[in-house]
Amino acid sequence: MRQKFPETYEEKLAQLQELREQAIHSASEQAVEKQHAKGKLTARERIEKLLDPGSFDEVDTFVRHRTSEFDMQKNRPWGDAVVTGHGTIDGRRVCVFSQDFTVFGGSLGEVMAEKMVKVMDLAARIGCPVIGINDSGGARIQEGVVSLGAYGDVFVRNVMCSGVIPQISLIMGPCAGGAVYSPAMTDFIFMVKETSHMFITGPDVIKTVTGEEPTFEELGGAMTHNTKSGVAHFAADDEESCLEDVRYLMSFLPQNNLELPPHIAPSDDPERMELDLDKVVPDNPNKPYDMRDVIAYIVDDGDFFEVHEHFARNIVVGFSRLNGHPIGVVGNQPAQLAGVLDINSSEKAARFVRFCDAFNIPLLTFCDVPGFLPGTSQEWGGIIRHGAKLLYAFTEATVPKLTVVTRKAYGGAYDVMNSKHMLADFNFAWPTAEVAVMGPEGAVNIIFRRDIAKSPTPEERRGKLISDYKARFANPYSAAERGYIDDVIVPHETRPKLIRALETLQTKRVERPKRKHGNIPL
Repeated sequence: MRQKFPETYEEKLAQLQELREQAIHSASEQAVEKQHAKGKLTARERIEKLLDPGSFDEVDTFVRHRTSEFDMQKNRPWGDAVVTGHGTIDGRRVCVFSQDFTVFGGSLGEVMAEKMVKVMDLAARIGCPVIGINDSGGARIQEGVVSLGAYGDVFVRNVMCSGVIPQISLIMGPCAGGAVYSPAMTDFIFMVKETSHMFITGPDVIKTVTGEEPTFEELGGAMTHNTKSGVAHFAADDEESCLEDVRYLMSFLPQNNLELPPHIAPSDDPERMELDLDKVVPDNPNKPYDMRDVIAYIVDDGDFFEVHEHFARNIVVGFSRLNGHPIGVVGNQPAQLAGVLDINSSEKAARFVRFCDAFNIPLLTFCDVPGFLPGTSQEWGGIIRHGAKLLYAFTEATVPKLTVVTRKAYGGAYDVMNSKHMLADFNFAWPTAEVAVMGPEGAVNIIFRRDIAKSPTPEERRGKLISDYKARFANPYSAAERGYIDDVIVPHETRPKLIRALETLQTKRVERPKRKHGNIPL
């Protein structure tokens, strides 16, 4: 029986309300219950928890797919398999899309991609962040190559928006095949333990091709990508805490590359001095300490939002504030691998530095680095190329750049860690700093090898030479003599010193040569 066409205004309003209800409740109750049983929220529930209450304005509510293959015309839900629109987080505008696994398994087809692309284009035009919530079975097979082309349209927007507006990806279910490359090109990836998975090829294909039999969690779970691959930056215990983490991250970020990050009224005294900083670095130069303790003593209220916490733990990166100003923090971690730089830590830090530079977030570096990790696996793996990425990133960055050398700053790794030679603005050192080509023991073994060998008491001679070398070179003053260190400071004075330096740099301007782009050693 043909549906009666509404004629009166009241009938048309009723029709609109009915269609909206159909769009909002396009999934069956069984599908929603199944989603909840897995510990997952629905697409709309996620948006509600992510955005400020009542701020979401949906767009393309009444879009429907146009496919007739495989009898698809018999099932055309309003809105298709994604919810798109815009709203606010702490009163600041964001655009969002949330894939709906309860509709066609969240599979991406032509009109679904059109919705995503449309909201991404809107974000680019108005200059606000775009947040993508991924929960999809992959390409919509019924649409064939059209769905692959649709992925391509999304990828183009990821590339064009890169460095222009912040792009955040949440993996809250499966994300497989070509679908993984959109999140991979965004700035930060959040995952949820046990319920989110990312991989190019699934366990069944891997078993057929290689004979390996990994589980979904082993292959592409949250902790796999947070600890082993470094693909993901954050791992949350559940979806609610994941969404809260996203909201917190946004508090550090500007709306776009033309704005400064949001300053908040500080609650922490800018002149605060922490006497405990004077005791952080052990007297024994080979004894570890936690660089996160140093960071916590210095930044506002001790708040440090660590990024990539579980990956390449020999370097620490994350966001914090100094006197209310957001900063990006990079620090060697003596508590892991003695804080050496290796392939993974170099890439981790380089990507973070480039993000901060793209979005006008000042950089604060804490240096305690004995060098690059030696070994054939590192050399054959390309530590030269990967280490150069961090060197390139720091040098390329034009935001305010501050460095504090807490202890060791040896060899080429000293240069790489935002040294004065990499165009850092203010470089400070603690009295415990050692800026040298290498450690005293290694240097003496090379320089005085013959002298020691000829000595009737080689160990005694060696000890005397090491002591002499330490007095002459294992300190910050030889570097300070040449202006490589702007000031040697008492550790507990670090916070006010950095805050004044950052205030001084608020008007920093740097002109770079005109070029299409550099060629970072990828």
